[in-house]
Amino acid sequence: MALTSGTTLGAYKILVPIGAGGMGEVYKARDTRLDRTVAIKVLPSHLSSDTELRGRFEREARAASALNHPNITTVYDIGEEEGTRYIVMEFVDGKTLRELVGDGPLATKKLLALATQIADGLAKAHKAGIVHRDLKPANLMVTEDGLVKILDFGIAKLMPQSGDGDSEKDTMTRATQQGAILGTPQYMSPEQAAGRPVDYRSDQFSFGSILYEMATGRLAFKKDSMPQTLTAIIETEPEPIGKLNDKIPAELAAIVERCLAKDLEKRYESTAELASELKNVPETSRGWRSRRHVLWAAAGLLAAFLAFALGPNLVRLSENLWSRTKRAPVESIAVLPLRNLSGDPAQEYLADGMTEALIADLAKIGALKVISRTSVMRYKDSDKALGDIASELNVDVILEGSVLRVGDRVRITAQLIDVHTDQALWAETYERDLRDLLVLQSEVARAVAEEIEVVVTPEETNRLASARPVNPEAHEAYLTGRFHQNKLTPADIETALSYFELALEKNPDYTLAYVGIASVWGGRLQMGFVPSSDGLPLQREAIVKALELDDSLTEVHIGLAALKTWGDYDWPAAERAFERAIELNANSADARTLYSHFLNIVGRPDEAMAQIERALELDPLNAFSHAFHGVDLNFVHRYDEAIEEFRYALRLTPGLPFATNGLSLALHLKGAYEEAVAAQRSYLSAIRDVEGEAALAEGYAEGGYTEAMRRLAETRAERSLKTDTGACWLADLYIRAGENELALEWLERAFANRDPNMPYLLLPHYDSVRDHPRFQDLLRRMNLPL
Repeated sequence: MALTSGTTLGAYKILVPIGAGGMGEVYKARDTRLDRTVAIKVLPSHLSSDTELRGRFEREARAASALNHPNITTVYDIGEEEGTRYIVMEFVDGKTLRELVGDGPLATKKLLALATQIADGLAKAHKAGIVHRDLKPANLMVTEDGLVKILDFGIAKLMPQSGDGDSEKDTMTRATQQGAILGTPQYMSPEQAAGRPVDYRSDQFSFGSILYEMATGRLAFKKDSMPQTLTAIIETEPEPIGKLNDKIPAELAAIVERCLAKDLEKRYESTAELASELKNVPETSRGWRSRRHVLWAAAGLLAAFLAFALGPNLVRLSENLWSRTKRAPVESIAVLPLRNLSGDPAQEYLADGMTEALIADLAKIGALKVISRTSVMRYKDSDKALGDIASELNVDVILEGSVLRVGDRVRITAQLIDVHTDQALWAETYERDLRDLLVLQSEVARAVAEEIEVVVTPEETNRLASARPVNPEAHEAYLTGRFHQNKLTPADIETALSYFELALEKNPDYTLAYVGIASVWGGRLQMGFVPSSDGLPLQREAIVKALELDDSLTEVHIGLAALKTWGDYDWPAAERAFERAIELNANSADARTLYSHFLNIVGRPDEAMAQIERALELDPLNAFSHAFHGVDLNFVHRYDEAIEEFRYALRLTPGLPFATNGLSLALHLKGAYEEAVAAQRSYLSAIRDVEGEAALAEGYAEGGYTEAMRRLAETRAERSLKTDTGACWLADLYIRAGENELALEWLERAFANRDPNMPYLLLPHYDSVRDHPRFQDLLRRMNLPL
């Protein structure tokens, strides 16, 4: 149910949303029975069906409610209202420790005042048999009175109690669930990072990492990537505190060193012992506080707590419970290519495929700009700084990570970086069976969306939650096919088709494999590799089957739109498919790029420009998108801009045939004939047409530009008659040679053969025949504007 202002959950009236905790959305509310302000954490409805997440959510309530301590958030109630599960807890006004250490190391006096409270709260939890497992500065609130509250027991585990309840070492937890490593990487213990069972000493290590940061202003284990961070936690020692802050007492440095021991047996026998040692640390390295000083400090803390508990007028109400670092709203994200940690180049398809899938899932969120695959893949194996990448892509946050496959298991690590602060906003490690890969991808996308607090509509939520298990062999074949298809060479396209067909052998109902097959045949038709009579039925068969299997996929509707535009010339059906594709995924640069051509084809250039400009925002480094933009500019006679776009596309992808051919036409339309011939020569070289190159050169040497075009057309005409391909291109060449009647004859042939380039009759190079009755008749038969 939607929780808006005024909504009631039992006796609690929702006031405003204030953020999110480890396992749910958090609201400020009013307890109508006791007339007090409370915080309510709600498990989102779309997660309620997930047994694991629901159990973890309820476990938080049980764990925290079992604890009665001034340094631990108090849980008042737990309930369910019309399927909405919620926890009611005290409302805390203050700042997170993350905010307090953001400006550098804390003064020793303040550090010790906070640290002793954290240790006391942890000691209480550990004695009760509870391990937090996600202790970090963001989960520690500090009120204006200096009181510390430990928050978010969202992944805490209850340890089985021993006979007398006194020995924490006897209450070991087998908390790490198979298939997922829970926690925040920078503050994980070595046993967490390695996926081993944890006990209370794991929290001691996390606390040691926090103390290190409070003392130095730096993370104890900060590396360039999450996998490197996890490795450092397991294998390396942080730089000594004394080297970074010589004002820190040696006693405190020794406590931190013991907490950060790799061998858990070398940490503290109990957290109560740790808390006791902290209380005896002097404020400077040259002396110590007297017993009287300690008593007065403790009394001061107690007074502060009593003032907080008994004097509500002394505490200002806040719009945040455990507020995050204040930051501008996140409106855009780039998913950098996931790294392949296997060391096996043959596994690159998996890392690239996972990158593409994460982009596709995040792109389903309409309120978020998601940079498309082609642009981010340019940063594969790049050592460029994240800030520079973010600036080039114009995004607020970056998601980076890695993939490791071992047998039938896949481990994915992901880390979300705020490029404005260079801080990790969220990080997680997941491990799943290959068949659950799609489910895992959607889970990561949902976690990112929750972290950046982007608005996700109910329909988008359903689409993100709709991932189903897949046949591992079929999915592997599909990812390999996409890996080859994205290389865009004729040989790789052939290889891609074989893998898509293999995917269908493994799973005859695999929708995306049919989409892949349809796109291969569409590309072959567009490039003139096969006649429409051969390729169009196969393209249609594949996309119709995909629609039957799953009509909720953006890729299916893009494939249908392409078929209806360049195969059937069915403009109403094509537009419906484009609109549906964009409705399903407003971030699809592919859909918007192709739609821009459709809109120019049917004579709506202003709408076309709006679509291609949005596509370029989503995919700024895609050579094809820039080349498509060049064609859009040709439609509206902006030839200088078109030339620059084609040249930029060629800087991105040298020799790209689509761009060199488009550049030649733009130069022709501008009247720069010598440059147009050079561009045409580059196109012929790119498609390896040696015969065509020779004819072009001979014609230009003998009679200049028009003769070069005529000779090239004549050379290609004989080939076209045999293959029933390329008729529209021949008409273009004859137009440029001034042979208008021959051009019209080839256009008639192109129409009869359903040439995929026939829809482009509104391009300005046809102006020389536009008023010809035969051309006007073609426009009528094509249902194009006269």
